[in-house]
Amino acid sequence: MTTVKGSPPPSRLARLRGHQWTPIQRATLIAAIAIGMACLFLTTYSLALGDPVARRIDAGVVGNPAARASTVEAVQGVARHSLVFRSYPSVPAARQAINWQHIYTALDLTSSRPTLYVASAAGASLARVLEKISAIDPAVRVVDTHPLLSRDPNGLDLFYLMLVATIIGFLTIFQVLAQAGRLALRHHVWFVLALALAASFALTLVNAALLENLGLHTAEVWGILALHLLAASSFALLMAVLIGRWALVPTWLFFVILGNASSGGAVSPPLLPQPFAFLSNWLPSGATVTAIRDAVYFRHYQHVHPVVVLAIWALVTFTAWLVIAGGREERGSAAAPAAAAAET
Repeated sequence: MTTVKGSPPPSRLARLRGHQWTPIQRATLIAAIAIGMACLFLTTYSLALGDPVARRIDAGVVGNPAARASTVEAVQGVARHSLVFRSYPSVPAARQAINWQHIYTALDLTSSRPTLYVASAAGASLARVLEKISAIDPAVRVVDTHPLLSRDPNGLDLFYLMLVATIIGFLTIFQVLAQAGRLALRHHVWFVLALALAASFALTLVNAALLENLGLHTAEVWGILALHLLAASSFALLMAVLIGRWALVPTWLFFVILGNASSGGAVSPPLLPQPFAFLSNWLPSGATVTAIRDAVYFRHYQHVHPVVVLAIWALVTFTAWLVIAGGREERGSAAAPAAAAAET
């Protein structure tokens, strides 16, 4: 790098950009970044998923809590006093709130035997915490209103489905950029759309076959996964256009370290620490898990919010990549005749 006499010295960032890296320096830098990413991955997952602790659990109660204060205290003790009760006039009303996932559990104090309603499909880890009441107070009956499928007793299938779709989305893009040569923009557009549709279709069929649950929700799950794949692949392409060969770093940080840890697939959102519990509702990974869970287990009580969030991420990242890549392709096409004329 040359410096014009009298001009201010180049900044540290400018000197770093102008530095001629040797192969061993590049290898060392890549190894250092990989180790740092691995440490961050371990730290994030350990903090978010290693020791799930109930912080705030929206709950319902039917009846007078003061009349059975010992039962309410026992349930609160199991949940580490994180239950925030709201009163419902009847058991059907409380169960309807569980169906809509406005609450995660409901305690019925009006029957001869107190009953705690849970929904393991809304969060298996949370349901397991609440089900411990049977050991503390055997008089309390536990009823699971939305049980998980027998082939997925821990409720991790949807998390794995989202995780695989994420990896396929950005890993395929990076391999195509590295191995397939330079594609025309129109070919790249069709490839990304075809990848989202084909990969999500294959994953949906495999998942349905493994769970032995080829139901009406299959087409809906396909559409949700297609949006997630489009978001992951478009984000990877956008990063590749903006920062080039280091695009894997922000993509890995956003989808794997931050997105998967806050998705609510491995640990229920009420058991996640902040900011992961908040991000679960607004990042594509969390929106995908929630939307698929609604489609499979709460088919008649689905929310539009996660689908809208996922669609916005997919469309915004795809459009941003298309606009920036298209602009660069036009500038490259315009510069080609000038370069050819200069050579002659």
